[in-house]
Amino acid sequence: MIDLTTLLTYAAVVLGLFLIPGPAVLLVLARSVTGGPRVGVATGFGIALGDLVHTAMATFGLSAVLMTSALAFSIVKYAGVIYLIVLGIRALFERNDDLHLPASQPVDAQRAFRQAIWAEMLNPKTALFFLAFLPQFVHPDHGSAVAQFATLGLIFVAMSAAYTSLLALAAGQISPWIRRNKSIGRWQGRVVGTIYIALGVRLAFQER
Repeated sequence: MIDLTTLLTYAAVVLGLFLIPGPAVLLVLARSVTGGPRVGVATGFGIALGDLVHTAMATFGLSAVLMTSALAFSIVKYAGVIYLIVLGIRALFERNDDLHLPASQPVDAQRAFRQAIWAEMLNPKTALFFLAFLPQFVHPDHGSAVAQFATLGLIFVAMSAAYTSLLALAAGQISPWIRRNKSIGRWQGRVVGTIYIALGVRLAFQER
């Protein structure tokens, strides 16, 4: 059973990542602006379902590896450390001064939902992030690794669906603000980079 402190820390980190406008957020906003809130909500749920697929892959694949041996745990752990820190450094120094909503053609809700699922499922960065991120919050002394991975993944998916739904409903107010404050991209890199590096350092000191 995952303890309450771990769950709250995990939820806080996930929320922090959601609050920084990334590709998924911008896609939901763009779909909402061109197709309305219903299409935006459908896009958000499609992204969440794609994340659910990544959760299942991590749950039934990575959990088995982590529990096999101390060596397997160490390999996965330090691969995650390197990946997160590299992501963080790149985000800190990447010159991304402007944040633009992606171009989006009007589509119906069903098509937006399907496209979002495939876009998220086939995103290699999302897969790598799940492999590096979830193991930090899984501890053998908290019970079944499969149950812990599933719980953390489902929390991520639920938070993603709820957050993107709110974005879709508020797109009319948020989108103009992003267009007026394009320099937010500069701060996005700094904040996201700091979060990734902090996660990597935390993972480096995690014991099996």
